Amino acid sequence: MIKSMTGFGRGEGFAPGYQVTCEIKGVNHRYFDLNLRMSRRYNLLEDRIRDKIKQYIVRGRIEAFINIEKTGEYKRNIKVDNDLAMIYYNSLKDLAEYLQIESSISIVDIFKLPEVFALEEDEEDIESIWPGVEAALVSSLEGLLDMRAREGQALAQDIRLRNRHILQTIEIIEKRAPLVVAEHMERMQKRIQELNRELIIDENHLLQEMAIFADRCSIAEELVRLKSHCSQMEEMLLSTESVGRKCDFLLQEMFREVNTIASKANDLFINRTIVELKAELEKMREQVQNVE
Repeated sequence: MIKSMTGFGRGEGFAPGYQVTCEIKGVNHRYFDLNLRMSRRYNLLEDRIRDKIKQYIVRGRIEAFINIEKTGEYKRNIKVDNDLAMIYYNSLKDLAEYLQIESSISIVDIFKLPEVFALEEDEEDIESIWPGVEAALVSSLEGLLDMRAREGQALAQDIRLRNRHILQTIEIIEKRAPLVVAEHMERMQKRIQELNRELIIDENHLLQEMAIFADRCSIAEELVRLKSHCSQMEEMLLSTESVGRKCDFLLQEMFREVNTIASKANDLFINRTIVELKAELEKMREQVQNVE
């Protein structure tokens, strides 16, 4: 069954001393496009996260937000740059003497100066965090896929109904097509007789002209190909693979056949029917744009 590219999923995971939450959203896009938001300190996990998502998602724009929180105890240390602090202190004293103002420098004043101190945390083990991230990611992806599958069923049903309506319309055109030549021949005979009632009609020449007209306005091949495309569309709707781009290409071919029929048919009824066909194909194309 085909899947939509739209959906949302949320999951949680745990690792020793960590809690991970993941929210993932998908929308339609021509290719696979991932936008990952996560703390920079865990950038080493980005490639693994991308590979894991690509195992589940083939096509679409994916926005993933991953939040990693520490739940256990961890140490923080303050590292002071004594040399830099002394440079600041001496520079401020020299500046005070130069400006001939009183120098009242406190330790807090120096502590506020840039890069005098840095906050250090214990180095984190990425390998121990990954199982929690993976669990949260898989849980959110499963939720996303479930929503995509349910919406995909609705899309497939709508596309299938329109595809079958197109097949019914093709059958109507097939019944009408042979009558076009016969009606054209009858109109020509009437016209000739109206122009000159005493004119003797050369039946062989008239039949030759009709044969040329029939060949020029024949749409049999286009109708056969159009029915074949509809059959292929029906098969694609049952596929478990990613078929969005294939369906889109197939619809382009169907539009091409319909346009050819419109240019060759030379019949008002068929041309009106073609307008309805194009409207259905356009609606199918809109739906296919959201198929993975």
